[in-house]
Amino acid sequence: MGNKHLTPDYIFESSWEVCNKVGGIYTVLSSRAKTLQDRMQDRIIFIGPDFWEEKESPYFKEDKALFAEWQWKAKEDGLLVRVGRWTVPGEPVAILVDFRPFFEQKNDIYAWLWEHYQVDSLHAYGDYDEASMFSYAAALVVESFYNHCLDAQKRVVYHANEWMCGLGALYINNKLPQIGTVFTTHATSIGRSIAGNQKPLYDYLFAYNGDQMADELNMQSKHSIEKQTAFNVDCFTTVSDITARECVELLDKPVDVVLPNGFDNSFVPKAAAFTRKRKAARRRLLDVANALLGEKLDDDTLIISTSGRYEFRNKGIDVFVEAMNRLLRDKDLKKPVLAFIEVPGWVGEPRKDLQERLQSGQAYDTPLEVPQVTHWLHNMSHDNVLNMMKYYDMHNRHDERVKVIFLPCYLDGSDGIVNMTYYDVVLGNDLCVYPSYYEPWGYTPLEAVAFKVPCITTDLAGFGLWANGVFGHNGELEDGVKVIHRTDYNYSEVADAIKDAVARFSAMTSKEVEGCRKKADALSKKALWSEFIKYYDEAYDIALRKAEARKH
Repeated sequence: MGNKHLTPDYIFESSWEVCNKVGGIYTVLSSRAKTLQDRMQDRIIFIGPDFWEEKESPYFKEDKALFAEWQWKAKEDGLLVRVGRWTVPGEPVAILVDFRPFFEQKNDIYAWLWEHYQVDSLHAYGDYDEASMFSYAAALVVESFYNHCLDAQKRVVYHANEWMCGLGALYINNKLPQIGTVFTTHATSIGRSIAGNQKPLYDYLFAYNGDQMADELNMQSKHSIEKQTAFNVDCFTTVSDITARECVELLDKPVDVVLPNGFDNSFVPKAAAFTRKRKAARRRLLDVANALLGEKLDDDTLIISTSGRYEFRNKGIDVFVEAMNRLLRDKDLKKPVLAFIEVPGWVGEPRKDLQERLQSGQAYDTPLEVPQVTHWLHNMSHDNVLNMMKYYDMHNRHDERVKVIFLPCYLDGSDGIVNMTYYDVVLGNDLCVYPSYYEPWGYTPLEAVAFKVPCITTDLAGFGLWANGVFGHNGELEDGVKVIHRTDYNYSEVADAIKDAVARFSAMTSKEVEGCRKKADALSKKALWSEFIKYYDEAYDIALRKAEARKH
């Protein structure tokens, strides 16, 4: 199709994670924003939920002068909106909408949805209502803005993310057929649920019936809105080939385009600053470990970590602990290993005894009690990580060469122990390990390689599969990313492969390690948004062509 793509004059993009940092989708949207803003200059407008009430959102800066006239019209239309900028690179326009007033119309909205699209909202529970009311409110924002500020000559795209924004996409599809609609599912609700419920997903993918599984797993309403949105929008997309397979089997709908998740590396420190920050991160991590363990680990220690959401099986946290336990007895390990599990748990408070040791600046030769964790948890006796370490008798004893520490909080710079942000910590690692079982894309390995840290992932992660495609073979540490083959049933082999890779890495010369770091950096450059935005152009083109056809 060459350069003949139809391009949008305006893009409205809605997500629960606009100006609301919950998970990976926040990273997708906020890091892509700059690329679109550079190109669209305030004609890319993000719409997110406004539930901050009197609190200031740390991610949003209000600007009453922006689209001031429309802000009045919106109020007249009964919409409670705040207009401003999302405080991420590029500072794109963001509109936050209060969706709570729509709860009283909930039944009418769901009836309309059933009548027009056969979406089953009867079985709704949990976050379904909240998400649906936000989605509806977001669509009304677009309708109001379109009617007051734009004309029929403008090419407009509405991009909805996840089942949570499906209702709004269907509303626009119905009420404003001149707008092209794009829907991205970042993970099918059923796929994630099957995996999270300890059922084998991949070997049986062809045999699962999505509708039937929705009944079995009590996911009828989420599945229903996701499926009907997929079928009714102009362009249905997902983030990786692996999730595209899921869409075919569980939603009975192939995607129109795969939109891989890119990265904006503008905040990766350069040259001297990078070296300085890396040293500071290593120093801090070693200080924390030494204070907790009563050790004298030095800079020759191999620092490794895993991180992400606390999905014990889906993110491969279980297999990481398993691999570290096996590494304890590995004869080929050439260096002491300090392994961090940086996964937010149910945190009570930072440990006072650890804070006191850190503040004293002294060296200690006895460990604190429970030397596996930096913060006290509300549910110590029911925590998966601590229970697995206890089961394997992993107590970080003085004579053991592998120490595993659970850092169970968001690294936002003010956790009370490390007091550094995640990005400032990650570059202190020698190696990162993300052995996911269910991972539609996988930002954690992409972030690691952007900070020149080689990593280990699996071919069940969209990123791992993409990396293999770039290499033309299964990635090895020398490529910057080792991609382990993972199936429903080879947990033990995966644990061995991680153990062997870490042992092999510990024996590399500094020149070999530097080679791995350079390759990691080079791979990350191939995943920048400037490389991946072309897939979005394709999706916009498909949506706009269908919208044009409806006009005639």
